[in-house]
Amino acid sequence: MGILGKIFKPRDRPQNKTVGSSFTFFMGGSSSGKSVTERSAMQMTAVYSCVRILAEAVAGLPLHFYKQTEEGKTKATDHNLYRLLHDEPNPEMSSFVFRETLMTHLLLWGNAYAQIIRNGKGEIVALYPLMPNKMKVDRDSEGQIYYTYTRSNDEAPTMEGTTVYLQKENVLHIPGLGFDGLVGYSPIAMAKNAIGLAIATEEYGAKFFANGAAPSGVLEHPGTIKDPARVREAWQSQFGGSGNSGKVAVLEEGMKYTPISISPDQAQFLETRKFQINEIARIFRVPPHMVGDLEKSSFSNIEQQSLEFVKYTLDPWIVRWEQSLARSLLSDDEKKSYYFKFNLEGLLRGDYVSRTSGYATARQNGWMSANDIRELENMDRIPVEQGGDLYLINGNMLPMANAGAYANKQVKEEEKVDEEVLELEESSNNGRRRTRKGS
Repeated sequence: MGILGKIFKPRDRPQNKTVGSSFTFFMGGSSSGKSVTERSAMQMTAVYSCVRILAEAVAGLPLHFYKQTEEGKTKATDHNLYRLLHDEPNPEMSSFVFRETLMTHLLLWGNAYAQIIRNGKGEIVALYPLMPNKMKVDRDSEGQIYYTYTRSNDEAPTMEGTTVYLQKENVLHIPGLGFDGLVGYSPIAMAKNAIGLAIATEEYGAKFFANGAAPSGVLEHPGTIKDPARVREAWQSQFGGSGNSGKVAVLEEGMKYTPISISPDQAQFLETRKFQINEIARIFRVPPHMVGDLEKSSFSNIEQQSLEFVKYTLDPWIVRWEQSLARSLLSDDEKKSYYFKFNLEGLLRGDYVSRTSGYATARQNGWMSANDIRELENMDRIPVEQGGDLYLINGNMLPMANAGAYANKQVKEEEKVDEEVLELEESSNNGRRRTRKGS
């Protein structure tokens, strides 16, 4: 065994556990008594909205594949990876659907996996998403990472599925936040108590209206009822449910109705629901106004909140995507000159007045041409012969180097003039002396 083998062999295997304990971050029962899984969590409107916003945002961004050369960066459109990531990762889905699916996996399970399909030359020809709940990451005896994927058995669902072992070279793995840098933890599992409380609150509201939007209570009778179940069912059928809300009850034989529970207003039901929506938005770092809560949003700050969403929410996910794509899909030689880049410029643009003001500054200072600006605004290019690619600059401005040279030239010219003046004065004085001597 080599030196590297001795180094990697004792390394810890990827685990979803806290240090020094056997507690596992799995989905399931929460403190509210509700079972929280990735599917039950998606039934919450706030969770569904946050996942959809982030997944569609990442999927909708232009994804380009560049090659860095001495002249600058150029789009590597002739490389097979450009078509796979930009257009069609596999024959079954578009680039948008592929990235949307992986981002959804990343947000719900904390990890996104895709199988890398190669041809006989070792070139990547397709990428297929893999379900994170069927994937297990582990190390072998030499410390090398490998992946175990369990495929479901469609013919016999009760039996265990087929297990497939994949090397790390054949798996695109995008991990989320985790403790070991290898496996990410599910945001849903980490925040299952908060989501469980939101589920319980929503269920309570639904049952409240299903029971007639009135507090539960007790039917009191002065005597003995032979069949209390029949009385309860009769009461429920006539006055239960939201469709029977507001009906007038007629009580016989001295019977009376006594409510025993508090109203939702007293329990601050609506405030609890609103807080849980903000709590879920906080988990995914999505601004509340993007999930429909405009209480703290105004005309003056909503644009800034949208820019902060791009800067502080989307950008870390984008960097995670870009680096994972480069690590898994590029060879060591390709990593020296090729790289992936999401284009965020469209989301960072301000309103029309702000954009035109910025364009004017860039145009007047010579670092953007008319065609550069028109491309950002999705407008047709101006022909080159009409000056569309010209970079202009204000005439009263000079480069610093030229300004220094001009100053030095001025000094030298002034010194030369002074020398000529001295020579003329000296010549004039000599002439006067000769004149005096001759007289």
